Amino acid sequence: MSAPPSPGRPGVVVPAQVDPGSADAPQRRRDLPRCSDDARRRCDPLGATAAWTRRWLLVEHPGPWAPDALGGSGLPAALQQRLRDAAAAAGGRVLLVRRPAVRGGAAPGQGPGAPSPATRAWAVVDEPTGLVRWGAWDAGAAHPDALGADAAERGRLDAGLEEAARALGEPLVEGADAGRDPLLLVCAHGRHDACCAVRGRPVAAALAARWPAATWECSHVGGDRFAPNLLVLPDGAYYGDLDTASAEGVVEDHLAGRVSTRHLRGTSSGPPAVQAAVIGVLDRYGPASVRDARGGRPVPVGRDRWEVEVRGTGPLPALSVVTVERTRRPPARLTCRAPGEAVAAVHEAVDVRVAE
Repeated sequence: MSAPPSPGRPGVVVPAQVDPGSADAPQRRRDLPRCSDDARRRCDPLGATAAWTRRWLLVEHPGPWAPDALGGSGLPAALQQRLRDAAAAAGGRVLLVRRPAVRGGAAPGQGPGAPSPATRAWAVVDEPTGLVRWGAWDAGAAHPDALGADAAERGRLDAGLEEAARALGEPLVEGADAGRDPLLLVCAHGRHDACCAVRGRPVAAALAARWPAATWECSHVGGDRFAPNLLVLPDGAYYGDLDTASAEGVVEDHLAGRVSTRHLRGTSSGPPAVQAAVIGVLDRYGPASVRDARGGRPVPVGRDRWEVEVRGTGPLPALSVVTVERTRRPPARLTCRAPGEAVAAVHEAVDVRVAE
């Protein structure tokens, strides 16, 4: 099932929102240190830094996004809490999404026949099954003039997102209400971290020009210092340290099932030790799809060491055993908003072998 078109007025080009700290914001100071620049100079390891998540709720919202995107969305507080609770119960998270601007033309989904700007999309994405369910909500009641005016108006708003909250806890059925179309989410949440806007927006625009139906800008996904961050759903694959050229190549390879580990931060299907094991197998025996490698439960084999069994399909061995080691980096400033330095843990595969 394909995503519904993004809202907009026919013939009107709607640029991406300008967040403070973005490359387009006039008040941006170019002499400020950037966490992504520092991380690249330090050669911070990307691997095993993805968020462990089973499900996502994507809510279309044009922004601008506050540092807490959902909290600053203008949705009623009770509805925000309903969405947060539903996501937590499903082992998931809520992301706000919007279409990126495309230079020289309308944003994806705009043009004759586009729906009203008040009609916005939502999607529930399930990583274990690889399914995506789409729905719609009416943002007309979210306008500040309407929020407290009419219960019927609030009901129109609640109906669409209440359905989304319920869908988070329900099984998805392929063909009936869900499909497998890929989604490309580029973090462009400038108010959360300036690097996400500065580095993310050009990548989002480049991917939208190539894959317009699949590409969205999204709110914070984690790992600001690895900006720009790309999340490919429903596979739950996180990529970082990209630019416009490398991002296109990463997406091409991902969609073709020949993932390279150069930009792979990990997958959302397990904790860091499992992610490191999967990356180790893909690096040793790939290229392959991220879904060709599924990690089991980490087993401690010493201080800061685990063994993880990874079951493979396609070109990968049927069963590999990976030893993962955790080390710690020197203290560093890990995000642009960080008040001070922090220590980052690094999980790496130090031994990968085929099980006998």
